Amino acid sequence: MTVDTRPHTTVGRTWLELPDDHPFGIQTLPYGAFTTSAGDTRVGVRIGDQVLDLTAASARLDPAHAALFAAGTLDRLLAAGPDAWTRTRATLTDWLTDPTRRKDLEPLLVAVDEATMVLPFTVADYVDFYASEHHATNLGNLFRPGQPPLPPNWKHLPIGYHGRAGTVVVSGTPVIRPQGQRRTPDGDVVFGPSARLDIEAELGFVVGTPSTLGRPVDLAAFPEHVFGVCLVNDWSARDIQAWEYAPLGPFLGKSFATSAAPWIVPLAALEAARVAPPARHPRPLPYLDDTDADPWGLDIRLEVSLNGHVVSRPPFASMYWTAAQQLAHMTINGASLRTGDLFASGTISGPQATERGSFIELTWAGNEPLQLPDGSTRTFLEDHDEVMITATAPGPGGTTLGLGEVRGRIAPTHGSD
Repeated sequence: MTVDTRPHTTVGRTWLELPDDHPFGIQTLPYGAFTTSAGDTRVGVRIGDQVLDLTAASARLDPAHAALFAAGTLDRLLAAGPDAWTRTRATLTDWLTDPTRRKDLEPLLVAVDEATMVLPFTVADYVDFYASEHHATNLGNLFRPGQPPLPPNWKHLPIGYHGRAGTVVVSGTPVIRPQGQRRTPDGDVVFGPSARLDIEAELGFVVGTPSTLGRPVDLAAFPEHVFGVCLVNDWSARDIQAWEYAPLGPFLGKSFATSAAPWIVPLAALEAARVAPPARHPRPLPYLDDTDADPWGLDIRLEVSLNGHVVSRPPFASMYWTAAQQLAHMTINGASLRTGDLFASGTISGPQATERGSFIELTWAGNEPLQLPDGSTRTFLEDHDEVMITATAPGPGGTTLGLGEVRGRIAPTHGSD
């Protein structure tokens, strides 16, 4: 099958009369799922500060699409593949720019603030990568002073690990402080709540089209399988992780919660945000070598806030390994893809101190506390702290795309105050 991967985003005016600079104009059209006052779940597409109920709209206006949204999740649309994704986006663009549709669709709009967003797809598998050279170098300098900061394999392959799909939660879900074993500075092994709870500002990639077991997915096939992107906060208990990770890697220090934004921005919307990734040395092996391929670096700019104060602005364009390379590596051994697979970029950190995507970097492992505008300081997260990650990207014709937000508030460990 030949898939048309050319941009399908039209810049135009909708009958909603949005400002030209609105990040959720016709150029974005992200998908999500929400519950209504009646308690049922609907698929929606965001336009401006409203959500169009696609479950109701397709049933009324387009029976051919109705089955894709009838179940109230994106699962069927994801599985339908690239041709269906393109047709659906074109249909929605027509609906929202054709003033004759206003009478039919306006009653099906719900204010964003009145929609209770839910996780929009069933997460099949979850994989987290470690793709930022700046982040990996910072952690290497922190934990292995006097040694090369990057392990020998880091520039040869995208390092990753399998997480727990069942603990991926939608933005706004409280994050309960995890408990576990940790080692004290005196060398004692104790059990209790994590004292070094952290964030990881990341970008997630949502798989639609599955692949066959035993058949790797090559770089060029990335847009045939990946539907879109969402913001991710892969919470991390650094003290639990530090004690448990050798020799097999992250486990309980990572598996307690991963927050995902409710809006999935289609790859088609990101065409104007595509940029060349950083230069790679040494040149990757052939299955990862994108030197002569279409670039899949993305000019996405994140912003991390703690209790309403901006503490970092990580740039995704600086990521060493692209999502296309991550997907190729993830399947090179013959591992298959399933509809609803979610793989995340790993912590996004830039070269500047103000561009670090985790508190362990921002505070240099707690040795340089953050000074917040309200007079308080932080090394790691305290109970009742709230972290919000937002992002934007350039769109066609000088527009801006919004990726929404991923938000989480720290709740005390069960049984504590």
